[in-house]
Formats: sequence, C-alpha cells, structure tokens
Amino acid sequence: MKAMPWNWTCLLSHLLMVGMGSSTLLSRQPPPLSQKRSFVTFRGEPAEGFNHLVVDERTGHIYLGAVNRIYKLSSDLKVLVTHQTGPDEDNPKCYPPRIVQTCNEPLTTTNNVNKMLLIDYKENRLIACGSLYQGICKLLRLEDLFKLGEPFHKKEHYLSGVNESGSVFGVIVSYSNLDDKLFIATAVDGKPEYFPTISSRKLTKNSEADGMFAYVFHDEFVASMIKIPSDTFTVIPDFDIYYVYGFSSGNFVYFLTLQPEMVSPPGSTTKEQVYTSKLVRLCKEDTAFNSYVEVPIGCERGGVEYRLLQAAYLSKAGAVLAQTLGVHSEDDLLFTVFSKGQKRKMKSLDESALCIFILKQINDRIKERLQSCYRGEGTLDLAWLKVKDIPCSSALLTIDDNFCGLDMNAPLGVSEMVRGIPVFTEDRDRMTSVIAYVYKNHSLAFVGTKSGKLKKAAARDGQREILSANLEDCAYFPILLCHSPLQQLFL
Repeated sequence: MKAMPWNWTCLLSHLLMVGMGSSTLLSRQPPPLSQKRSFVTFRGEPAEGFNHLVVDERTGHIYLGAVNRIYKLSSDLKVLVTHQTGPDEDNPKCYPPRIVQTCNEPLTTTNNVNKMLLIDYKENRLIACGSLYQGICKLLRLEDLFKLGEPFHKKEHYLSGVNESGSVFGVIVSYSNLDDKLFIATAVDGKPEYFPTISSRKLTKNSEADGMFAYVFHDEFVASMIKIPSDTFTVIPDFDIYYVYGFSSGNFVYFLTLQPEMVSPPGSTTKEQVYTSKLVRLCKEDTAFNSYVEVPIGCERGGVEYRLLQAAYLSKAGAVLAQTLGVHSEDDLLFTVFSKGQKRKMKSLDESALCIFILKQINDRIKERLQSCYRGEGTLDLAWLKVKDIPCSSALLTIDDNFCGLDMNAPLGVSEMVRGIPVFTEDRDRMTSVIAYVYKNHSLAFVGTKSGKLKKAAARDGQREILSANLEDCAYFPILLCHSPLQQLFL
C-alpha cells in the first residue's frame, strides 16, 4: 500500500495525524485490547493554547503556533525547537504600535496569540503572524526557527488588530522566476481605515527587504486590496468579514467567509441581522482587485437550512464520486461543514451538515453573473456596500472562464445562493472541521466533532457511506488504520 503523503497528514490538523497501514488489516471489528496501540501526545506549557498547525510535506516536521510560542516537532511529536513570540508590553488601541511611535494608551503585559502559520517552501521559511502590535508577522527559518525578519516599519506591516486566532487566513501564490505573492484575508474589528479585509502582498526573497509585505500594487487611486467602507458600520455596527478557509485553484484565489447582513423576514417591515456564508473569488494576477466577486453558499436537507459555515477543504473528486456527480475525477470539490440556521455565529446550533460543492459549478454561476452585469442588467448587489443599488454598466466584451474584471462593475455580488450537495447530517454533536482526499479512486472525507469524535464519509459505487468512531477507535475504519505510535495532537 502506498504511504500517505504528508500534505494529507497535515490536513487533519485539529484532529490527528496518521499514516497508512497494511492492506491486509481491513477489519471493521474492534481489535482486542491487547492489540490496541497507544497514542502519542504532546502537551504545551500550562494554560498555553494551541492555535494553528502546519506540517512540512517534505520532512514531516510539524510547526505548531501557540500563545507566546512557536514549536517545531518531529513526526512523533518530540520537541525539536521552540521560538518565543510573547508576551510583551502592548495595548490594542496603539496604532501605529508603540514600537513605531509613542503611544499614550496604558501598556500592559499582553499575550501574543498566533493568528496565522504558513510554510513558504520556496524560501524555506515559516510565516508566523501574531496578535501583538496590531498583527505583525515574523519570518522564521524552518530548520531552527531563527528569526530571518520581522517587518514593522510601514503601515502595511500591520495585518489585523483582532485577537482571535481564527481571524486571519493566507494563501501563497508561487512563481518560478518571480517573487511570490501572499493573499491575506482578515477580520478588521471595526478598523476599516487601518486594515484592508483582503489584500495581496509581496513575498520577497530577502526576508529583510524593504518591500516585504508591501502591497503588490499601490498608487493614489488603486491598490491590491479591498477595504470595507466606513459607511457600512453605520448600518451594521459590528460588521466584519470572518474568513474560514482559503485556497488557490487554476487562475484564481478563493476565500470562504461568514459575514453579517440585515434582512427583512417575510411579512415584516423591520430588519434583523443574520449571517451569510459566502465564497469570495479573485484573479491571481489582478493587481487592482477588479475581479472581486462573492457568491452566497449554503446547504439544505429535508427542508432544514444549513447556512453557518464551520469549516471547508478543497479536494479532488476521485473516479467513483466523479461518476456519481457527473464530473471528471480531477475536478475540484469543496467539502464543507455548515451548522443549522443563520443567526448565531458565535453560538452555533449543534445540528450540522457535511456538504459538497463542485467548484466548476460555482465558477459557472459567477461567469453568468458577470455576463449579466456587463450587459447592464441589475445592480452590483454587494451587501456590505451601503449603497446597494449601484447599477451595472454595459460593455461590449466577451467574458470567458478566466475573465478578471475591468475598472467597472466591481466589486460584484451574486444574489442567488449556490447550494451544496448534502452528504451527511448530525443533529447532536456539531461537526466543526473537515478534510478530504482520494484513496484508490474513492473520495473520503473526515470530519471532527464538537465532542472530539472523528467521522469518515466514503463514496463507494455511487453510494454514500458514513462510518464513525471515537478517536481512540481508529482501527474500526476499513481503510484508515493506525500506526504504532499513532501521531495524535489535541488542540
């Protein structure tokens, strides 16, 4: 049996990391107690929270972002190196931070919460962003976590003042003969004048270069960014865009988001706040962000709406599931987890659903919307623009699959929701995370639950099969088998 690659292993992040066992051990029956194998665990310092995890797909080394610390672990969870990131004297109201100019706000000892962890394979370094000083990032050498650079002198070096660990998501776009780009998306915590919600930054070869994290393009009128208009906050005072997942595919970069909207319930004259899950798409080469389009996504099963996005992961269809869905085996699918309803972002209901989206269908819907708008039909229909009835402008041009926008009709919203294909629902133990991969032509999805259980959904011969077990019972699975020791990390 072919060994499972590390880029799959790292995707189990908040659940566990596993290898593949022998194909002769395909029993669903629980093994005798004498055959059960122990878990390998790693625990940090007391009261130290773990926030993010990435695995080097070349070496199997694990990088763990924690509060005030970055760990480098071996594949069997032995500590190889640690790097201290905090605490330090700070105040979230200091902008620019006190390390740039004197701040009149009282300074207190403040923890540094890791908010983003990315491996820059091309330059063999780790990008570690924290909550101190309005969200600056360190560049650490993968080998020993030596600090290669820590840009903080310019306004664009401060990425987000939000202290939540899940408030920032980054996607690296790599080039063979040019500097890479970092697309970074962040909640702005009521500070739209300071922080763009999405931007593209330069990843220079030299970690101490003056242009590190500078906007890919920036002049007096146009920049590689999207800012939420300040007027939006007069309509929804606590408005923000929360980024759940990000990835690149083809010529585009995508982010999956949760954002509040004010809607009028049927038969009511008053508006109430709900949360809408949306997919945002940008062209990789669009330096002016004229290609920004967002489309609402959701799922429904048995008349129940699942609209609050919890987690997502991009995978391939695989031959078996592709035949069922009428797509190619190498087509991209989005495996998503939604909880029921739309109103409780921070206190999601336990009812949840695992759903699949065919990325090509979402792109086709976006293309239809672009074609319609460039025929002058409708409005821009973007909920976070205070003026929602800006009309589309007509232009005679051909809009194909790779159209990247003009300095008109942007940013653009799609009004009609794209619905996913429900695979599995859970009424009591809310699903909170998901990964997926293709094994022997079968598309497998693994979801983690609120109570710490792991469930596997497998597509076989056009049928959907759900298997579940506690984490310690992974040998129940007919395909996923545990090595000894099982590499497990509780976050």
